[in-house]
Amino acid sequence: MAKDIVHNIVQEALTKDGWTITADPFILKQGKSKLEIDFAAEKLIIAEKGIEKIAVEVKTFVQHSIVYAFHEALGQYLNYLTALKLIGEDRALFLAIDLEVHERLMKSEFIKASLQDYDVKLLIFDVTDKSLKEWIK
Repeated sequence: MAKDIVHNIVQEALTKDGWTITADPFILKQGKSKLEIDFAAEKLIIAEKGIEKIAVEVKTFVQHSIVYAFHEALGQYLNYLTALKLIGEDRALFLAIDLEVHERLMKSEFIKASLQDYDVKLLIFDVTDKSLKEWIK
């Protein structure tokens, strides 16, 4: 599976934020099915004395229609959530998108409603300075 254009940028931003990339890609196997989430990461949380685990799917939304690109990304996100649940993987799934893409998505009432209805977790990053801007849980 080809990596999205900004795959390495998101990994770098997470690493700067104290995350450790633990799998690239993060492979989920359920019976004969095999899915690949872009990567998995973990971060030690001192205050809670535990480890927070996430899986991250990076999307660039380079298609002509942002609604069509969102449709594809949402379907993939929901399939990954189901796979994580089936294998008993205790990891929060995030859809990583660029700051500019996020701004474009938020202009659509349909997309905003879908993000809320399906409780999509977003990781907003900035391609320019390779940093994390916002976690929307």
